[in-house]
Parts: sequence; structure tokens; C-alpha cells
Amino acid sequence: MNIALKRAYDPPASRDGYRVLVDRLWPRGVSKDDARIDAWPKEIAPSDELRKAFHAGKLGWGEFRRRYLAELKSQRDALRELAERAQKGSVTLIFSSKDELRNNAVVLRQYLEMLQR
Repeated sequence: MNIALKRAYDPPASRDGYRVLVDRLWPRGVSKDDARIDAWPKEIAPSDELRKAFHAGKLGWGEFRRRYLAELKSQRDALRELAERAQKGSVTLIFSSKDELRNNAVVLRQYLEMLQR
């Protein structure tokens, strides 16, 4: 499985393959033409409530991760299609968070990898 992570503010590259925006909101200051997003399935992004609580510091990383994984279970069919696409070629999950180690794309990639086991 070839799933990469990339910030929305980094320039697209041919090696990115299929580019999927995994945030519920479009990244500020990024034009749709420049972003070259192939898919924007908002339903796989964290809920507004979860996203706001995490960014406000009301939830730690572990709790955010646990709750987001619970939300992802209801999107299993859409995520299975994305996991299958990743088995056939490169998929890059695009996110806007400044924290490259603790964000929803990291959790989503882990979930997609679990689907393939």
C-alpha cells in the first residue's frame, strides 16, 4: 500500500498520484487549481465537533485519535475504495494542519492500512 501524507501548502508533484483532501474545510489561501485535488470526500474528515475540540486544546492527541477512529468506522465502504486505490497506485492524503505528526491524515492512513490486513 502506497499512502503518502502531504500538507496542502506544499506544491503538488507527479509522484503524489491520486491526491485526496482529507479536511472538512478547504485550506485557507490555496486555490483549487494550484492544489490539484482529485477527490474531497468530506465525510471521511473528522466531524466539526471533533475538529474544533482538538484544535481548541480540549482533547489530547490520544482522545482525538480514539474518537476519530470511531467516526471512521461508519465510513468503512468509502474508505475501502480508497484503500483499494492505494493498493493499485500512489495515493497522497492532503491535509492543512501545521502539525505533521498529529493530524487527521496520520490517523486516516493508519486506518486505511488496518483495512488491508
